[in-house]
Amino acid sequence: MYSPRVKICCISSVDEARLAVRCGASALGLVSDMPSGPGVISEEAIAKIAKIIPPSIGSFLLTSHQRVKDIIEQQRRCRVNTIQMCDRLETGQYDDLRDALPGISLVQVVHVTGEESFDEACQIDNAGVDAILLDSGNQKLAVKELGGTGRSHDWSISRRIREAVSVPIFLAGGIRPDNVREALSVVRPFGIDLCTSVRSEGILDEEKLLSFFAALNASPS
Repeated sequence: MYSPRVKICCISSVDEARLAVRCGASALGLVSDMPSGPGVISEEAIAKIAKIIPPSIGSFLLTSHQRVKDIIEQQRRCRVNTIQMCDRLETGQYDDLRDALPGISLVQVVHVTGEESFDEACQIDNAGVDAILLDSGNQKLAVKELGGTGRSHDWSISRRIREAVSVPIFLAGGIRPDNVREALSVVRPFGIDLCTSVRSEGILDEEKLLSFFAALNASPS
């Protein structure tokens, strides 16, 4: 049975990281400074959590930086194995990151707001990232939304992106136990990304995590 990788985002402590891995997470998201949204922790906390994540589990640094120089410096402080760029690069290229950070995976977020997102994803695919994460933010707002909105987007666009690009696709935005099977059926992503749907009052909830994995692994009706 088709089963995607699961990334649990907004991890805020060593205990949350261990809980997510124990429940079945393939990757953990660690949120650095953002203009809005949940889960932001200090770089010191990110480095502490990243240190205890098993090597087989992805440790994703969510960054809002748009200059390659700043992203390189941040990764060297946080020591994660994957960089998730939540905004568009303005200075530098992905190749610059690869040269400076050999062995570190690069994931670019595309916020699916309409048909223009399809063209953006295709351009990024050709630029040489390791994966693309499709989310439901909005970079055009006065205060940017770069993730953690809890909203879903038009999955038909996400499916077209997945069919067109050569790199793996992660799907984020409003994925819950009651719609995860539909999301998989429509988009068929490599991985899915969760934050708000597995939390209670901002805290990672073991019962919700287990319910989600049960729904994910249930046979399609």
